Amino acid sequence: MTQLRTIRNSPLEQMRRRGRVKVSHAPTSGARRRRLSPDDEQTLRDLLLNEQDYIDSPVFYEEDAEQKIYADAPDIRKPDTSWYHPVMDDLSPSRTREYKGAEQVILTAAEERVLFHQYNYARHRVHNLQLAVWATPDRQPTDEQAEEMLRWNRLAVRLREQIANTNLALVLAMAKRTRMSEVDFADLVSEGNMALLRAVDKFDVGRGFKFSTYACRAILKAFSRQGMKLSKHRQRFPTDFDPKLERSNFLELKRADFEKDAADEVRRIVVENRADLSAIERTVIEHRFGIETDDFEKPMTLEQVGQIIGVTKERVRQIQNKALEKIRLELEINYLGTVDEEAEAEAEGAVKKAVASLN
Repeated sequence: MTQLRTIRNSPLEQMRRRGRVKVSHAPTSGARRRRLSPDDEQTLRDLLLNEQDYIDSPVFYEEDAEQKIYADAPDIRKPDTSWYHPVMDDLSPSRTREYKGAEQVILTAAEERVLFHQYNYARHRVHNLQLAVWATPDRQPTDEQAEEMLRWNRLAVRLREQIANTNLALVLAMAKRTRMSEVDFADLVSEGNMALLRAVDKFDVGRGFKFSTYACRAILKAFSRQGMKLSKHRQRFPTDFDPKLERSNFLELKRADFEKDAADEVRRIVVENRADLSAIERTVIEHRFGIETDDFEKPMTLEQVGQIIGVTKERVRQIQNKALEKIRLELEINYLGTVDEEAEAEAEGAVKKAVASLN
C-alpha cells in the first residue's frame, strides 16, 4: 500500500495529472452545474493533483462507519486560542509568567480517539473520491463528486485546526525547555507550530498512545533540526570582525571630556573665588574636597571640618550646600554661555555631575 502511494505521488505522475485534470463548468446530464468559487476551484485542482494521505483504521470499514464516527460521537469542546496571540507578540525565553486561557481544553485519550478518527475518516473519503475520479477516462469529477470532495476536505481542515489549537501549549512548553540561545525564540515557536501540524497528520491513534507523547517528540526533533541547520549555515557563511559594525563610543568620550573640563572649571572657581564665597564657605569647601592640595593631603569629613571652625557637622553640611549652589550658578553662567536648548541641557547635566563630584 505504501509503495503504491509513493508511485502515485511521484513527480512524473504529478506532471501527468497536471496535464489531464480539468475542472469543467459544463452542464452534466442536462442539469445546470453550480459554479464554484475561485478558491473552491483551486482547492479542487490541488486535491486532484496530489493524492490525499491518511492514517487507516479498521473502524472506517465497519457498517455505518460514518454514523458511528460522527453522529454517535460525543461533543468535544473547542479550544479558546485567544491567550496564544499575545504570547506570540512578545515572546522571550526568560519570561516565567504562565499563559493560560480560561477555555483551555485538555483532551482525554477517548476524546483524542474521536477527533483523530473523524479527521482521518474525512481524509479517507477524499482519498476514495480521488481514486474514483482518476479511474474515469476524462479524469473530471462529476458535480456530486466535486461537492463531496470539497465538503470532506473542509471538514478535515477544520478538524486538523481544532486538534492543533488544542495542543498549542505543547509548542511553548517545549520551546521553553530547549536551550538554544543561537536561535530566535519566535523562530523556534514557528518551527514548533509546523512540527505540530505535521504530527497531527502522521499520528496513529490506533496504537493507544496520547498525542502529546508523539507531538512533544516531533517538536523537539524539529528544534534540533533547526539548530543543526543554523549551525551549518554559520559554518558555511562565517561572519568576520568588521569594525564598521561596532558601536561608536564617540558620544561617551565627548561627554567624559566635557565632564573633566567642567570639573577643572569648578576647581578654578573655588581657587579664584569667582562665585563670591564667604570666608567660612570657602574654608568648608577647601577642607571638605581638598581643593588646596598644598595644605591638605585628602578631603575631611563633616565632623572634622566642624571641629576646625567650631560648629556641628549638620551646620557644616548647610554651609557646604549653600556654597555648592553658588558654584553651580557661576559655572552655568560663565561656562555654558548661550547655546541651543538640546546642547544646553546636555552641558547642564555634565556641570551637575562635576559639582556633584565635589559632594
